[in-house]
Amino acid sequence: DSRTVYGKTEIKNPDDVANLVKSRLRDKKKEHFLAVLIDTRSRLIKVVEISIGSLDSSIVHPREAFKDAIAASAASIIFVHNHPSGVADPSEDDIKITKRLAEAGENLGIEVLDHVIIGGDKDPVSLKRLGLF
Repeated sequence: DSRTVYGKTEIKNPDDVANLVKSRLRDKKKEHFLAVLIDTRSRLIKVVEISIGSLDSSIVHPREAFKDAIAASAASIIFVHNHPSGVADPSEDDIKITKRLAEAGENLGIEVLDHVIIGGDKDPVSLKRLGLF
């Protein structure tokens, strides 16, 4: 997005995240798992692609998920991925990996603020808002 200014764009909620990456994920036929890296002032550092999965799943290892966050000295991170089916409801695997990533982040000192799922033109789903981690 041309309005995205790294170091100046504030990330305050799941909608900010969705607006940031929605066009990048909208028509993908496979799951794309991204990390939104955030500094201590809640400003965007950068968005990195962690993995590309199959039609309905994405393999995400904590080591890969935090590699760029560590290198960029990110204070926090928000994970985001798409559901090519268009249905943004979280799967059991989505919930499990989010809990695993949140635990890894805690150990690394990088707070996992949320995991947002983008599905079609529907509203994004925030696992944090749903109380799932």
